[in-house]
Amino acid sequence: MKLYGYFRSSAAYRVRIALNLKGLNADLLSIHLVKNGGEQHSAAYRQLNSSQLVPTWVEDENECSFILTQSLSILEYLEEKFTDIPLLPLDLQQRALIRAFSQSIACDIHPLNNLRVLQFLKHQYEISDEQKMQWYRHWVDIGFSSLEKQLQHSNGQFCFGELPTFADCCLIPQVYNALRFNIDLSAYPKIQSIYQHCNTLIAFQNAAPEQQADAV
Repeated sequence: MKLYGYFRSSAAYRVRIALNLKGLNADLLSIHLVKNGGEQHSAAYRQLNSSQLVPTWVEDENECSFILTQSLSILEYLEEKFTDIPLLPLDLQQRALIRAFSQSIACDIHPLNNLRVLQFLKHQYEISDEQKMQWYRHWVDIGFSSLEKQLQHSNGQFCFGELPTFADCCLIPQVYNALRFNIDLSAYPKIQSIYQHCNTLIAFQNAAPEQQADAV
């Protein structure tokens, strides 16, 4: 099993957390999104992932390769294949709420602040670094305001229930990015509490960007 990713990619970070929580081992292969104009644009990687994004999941079995892209699809695949340690509860409605929360991050917040979007804004429209930060902060604040309301019943340790789920796999990388960009999170006490608690757990610690072999 192989996971192609980048240490700062929040999408790859989600999958690393899920792998650790499930106790799974995979070869973590670096696709550096900045060096050499972005290794995701290389011909070899485009054969694996035509979107030229990370992560990409690859399994080689019987001389055939199974290739899967999109972090939430990878999480769903891992959940269905490796059932010993579930990251979704049995309750149907709770599963739906967790999926909705996760998609709020992966579909609404993350794409607007992704590296390729920020690069396009800077190079195509020549926005300043301050304008770029205003863009980033705007979409994080809108997204986190909604997430905080969705977490009103959280115990402050995990997003939903007493155990980590897809929601925590998605939230922690997004908070990490927000802090890296010096965004004030004081208006989001539940989010901060969950972030702090999850990062006391070894599965989250080992998935952190600075722990990865390609961290620079």
